[in-house]
Amino acid sequence: MTQVKVAVIYYTSTGANHKMAQWAKMGAEEAGAEVRLLKVKETAPQSAIDANEAWKKTHQELQHETEATMDDLEWADVIIFSVPTRYGNAAGQFQAYIDQTGGLWASGKTVNKVVSAMSSAMNPHGGQESTIQSIYKTMCHWGAIIVPPGYSDESVFGAGGNPYGASATVSQSGEITTENLQAAVVHQAKRTVEVGNWVKAGMGG
Repeated sequence: MTQVKVAVIYYTSTGANHKMAQWAKMGAEEAGAEVRLLKVKETAPQSAIDANEAWKKTHQELQHETEATMDDLEWADVIIFSVPTRYGNAAGQFQAYIDQTGGLWASGKTVNKVVSAMSSAMNPHGGQESTIQSIYKTMCHWGAIIVPPGYSDESVFGAGGNPYGASATVSQSGEITTENLQAAVVHQAKRTVEVGNWVKAGMGG
């Protein structure tokens, strides 16, 4: 069977979801996958970015990182999203990226993608669950195969117990304050790759 291909796609303003995406990449690679780490293009005005020092710093640090395209979605067998919450929904920058996928969807190229999602907010109940669910709702339209972590490993409990996906609490400076989150992210990535392997094998991959 050929190697499972994973796109870890993140949007970040102050760095937390980039860190989570790096952990997911590590977990997927440990599970034997070929991985692309990709950022969603920033669409906010420079004035908004400059008004927040943590956002400005992160934007500068990541300006040369590879941006996600539609080709990356088509290439991937497995997709892991890491996206901050905005009022209980996914950040607009991420939604703008997803809104470009109509052509892939119309041609059936989103069907049977294996997908999992993670999120962050500034407090433990700041919308992470509803943000992940909003992403999964879109994945239902795609015909994707959704892989939540559930309570499939002790690391999920150790990081706050969100069965939908790993969830970070983040300080104003962008620091992740959730304990044991890395282990939960790595487990989620490995579990998603495992399901990706099953699906790929079943499809004759």
